[in-house]
Amino acid sequence: MTTVDTRNSVETSRFEGAGGLSLVTKCWPPHGHSDETPRAVVALVHGISEHSGRYTALVEHFPTAGFALCAFDLRGHGQSEGRRGHIDEWQQYTDDVLAFLEHVRARYPGVPIFIYGHSLGALIVTQFVLTHPEGLSGMIVSGIPLRPTGVAKKPLVMLAKSLSRAWPTFSVSLGLDGSRLSRDPEMIRAYEQDKLVHHTATARWGTETLATIASVRTRLGEIDLPILILHGEADRVNSVEGSRDLFSGVSSQDKELHVYPGGTHEPHNDTIRDQVAHEVEEWIDKHLEPNAS
Repeated sequence: MTTVDTRNSVETSRFEGAGGLSLVTKCWPPHGHSDETPRAVVALVHGISEHSGRYTALVEHFPTAGFALCAFDLRGHGQSEGRRGHIDEWQQYTDDVLAFLEHVRARYPGVPIFIYGHSLGALIVTQFVLTHPEGLSGMIVSGIPLRPTGVAKKPLVMLAKSLSRAWPTFSVSLGLDGSRLSRDPEMIRAYEQDKLVHHTATARWGTETLATIASVRTRLGEIDLPILILHGEADRVNSVEGSRDLFSGVSSQDKELHVYPGGTHEPHNDTIRDQVAHEVEEWIDKHLEPNAS
């Protein structure tokens, strides 16, 4: 069942993820008209402990550019089902993204899809395209955790590894506060007051994520999709050096790296958010041209 909120023209529905879990998805059509065919679809995968409703700058910008923006709440996040911040295995994320893209293609058949992941979502997207690049026109990767510094503190890593088998659902605080995510006081306040943000992750989530980071780092050369990489240079959650590793490691000849001086972990929620949205729009536009590489 799909519902439409006429106040902000968002279509909200559910689809079935791995293991039959019910996941919430939202689509913002171009110019707020649900019957208009978009020039492209941006399929968004959000970060750890948050949800798909925290991307206001993109929601406000992409539909006016003729793009549809579709996003879903990861399992254990936002309004989706599942234990908060938990997965049994990484493959669940992969299968959920597959189901999400099927849902998007059913809504917008034949429209080019650009997959966009931020932070944890960037890792999910990057691992996903290693096995399922088909049908994607390009990938946008923001704040990727190839060199995590914020939540990958040594004591937390050791705790996760020791408990992953014995007590996989043991939850720990991620210790993320809004000041690490943005320089905008309103965005910081909104994050810290958001009741859909849960601030925790489990031991099994930790070990699965660390294993995926290690695996992805060894396979970067297998990626040859057009790729746009975004990172705040002052990111205190995931080092910008991880994005530089990604840029130098992929086989893609069609690649761009945008590093924002002074930028924090969430470029799309930082003081530069309008610039970020505009640059992503320009990059997608280039790849919709008939002779795009």
